[in-house]
Amino acid sequence: MDIIVQKFGGSSVKDESARLKALKHVKAAVQQGNKVIVVVSAFRSHETPYATDALLNLVHAEQTNLTNRELDMLMSVGETISATVFTELALEQGLKAMALTGHDAGIITNDEFQNAKILKVDPQPIQGAFQTADVVVVTGFQGATKDGRITTIGRGGSDVSAAILGAALNATRVDIFTDVDGIMTADPRLVTHARCLKTISYEELANMAVNGARVIHPRAVEIAKQANLTMRIRATYQQPTELGTLVTNHAASVKHYRSVTGIAHQTDLTQFSVSTDKVSSAEIFQLLATHQLSIDFINISNHQVVFNLVNGDAPLAETVFKKSEITYQVVSDCAKVAVVGAGISGTPGITARIVTTLAANHIHILQSTDSYTTIWILVKQTDLKTALNVLHDEFLGAYQQGKV
Repeated sequence: MDIIVQKFGGSSVKDESARLKALKHVKAAVQQGNKVIVVVSAFRSHETPYATDALLNLVHAEQTNLTNRELDMLMSVGETISATVFTELALEQGLKAMALTGHDAGIITNDEFQNAKILKVDPQPIQGAFQTADVVVVTGFQGATKDGRITTIGRGGSDVSAAILGAALNATRVDIFTDVDGIMTADPRLVTHARCLKTISYEELANMAVNGARVIHPRAVEIAKQANLTMRIRATYQQPTELGTLVTNHAASVKHYRSVTGIAHQTDLTQFSVSTDKVSSAEIFQLLATHQLSIDFINISNHQVVFNLVNGDAPLAETVFKKSEITYQVVSDCAKVAVVGAGISGTPGITARIVTTLAANHIHILQSTDSYTTIWILVKQTDLKTALNVLHDEFLGAYQQGKV
């Protein structure tokens, strides 16, 4: 029995028209002789009261008096509605389908409500459902504790649900359906020449995702990599013959001629430069951790520590430093640009090209660092669009012309 997992996000199930497009892909997989696990998110529409944010607004959102356990009871409703509505439409379309909650599907989590971790998946409930059904529609984003209390697994959790079910059921492939053609070389809303990639490695996709490309949750990519699970990122609105971007092992799918695969970015950051003349770097980090401030993009030198916070956390950090009489400087409204590619390692001159390209366009680099497959730079947010476009043209121009 070959199993395909198909995950449809909120925009892919937001109304009946979108759901019918999604069902074309489900039907095509069934007609090819597969059993299909469909994982759905809650509806994503400003007009529906069942979207996750709309449900939260019913209890005053961040000002709610509910516990995290009670919030999970509420937030899980969106996916449950989505799964049952999708199943009804599938039945009307002549498919043998049934709906399961995350709990029904055997997803067991810890009791860290609002951000639960999946402990295991029992494959038997879905295997049993496939005895009579060709399509099992599972609520994404949710599971349950060992004693049956419902949990949610964080924003973007439906991607994680799809990947973990694919791994547990030994699926042939996991398809993540979105509202774009596949993995783009950069954000097409900002980058003029952004195009869809035919292939990408797990590691490259994980780096793109963690650095701001919001097509898929990074944890889902990690699960797929660990399970050696083939994955495709596809567009719901396209025909079933359009397969999007293939995600698989680097050696099997990505040729070494491509030094840079894509460019991702994050916005709304504040850069802190904190003096270590009177306090150690360890004490600075401990102070931030005590106040639950999550920092990123860290550079440590003899006289200072440089790091980034999201803009919303910057006021608290400033208050903490002032109270502790720690000297610091801030640069607000920054953006982080990540140049990602498995071919970066061992390719001389990548950093030189980045610096030269930005300098030629009068863009000042506030901070930089690198890893095996990624080079990060920090720029003012006002320079972001220009930085993305000139770097994209520098590294991916030949690709856009069909030479790569």
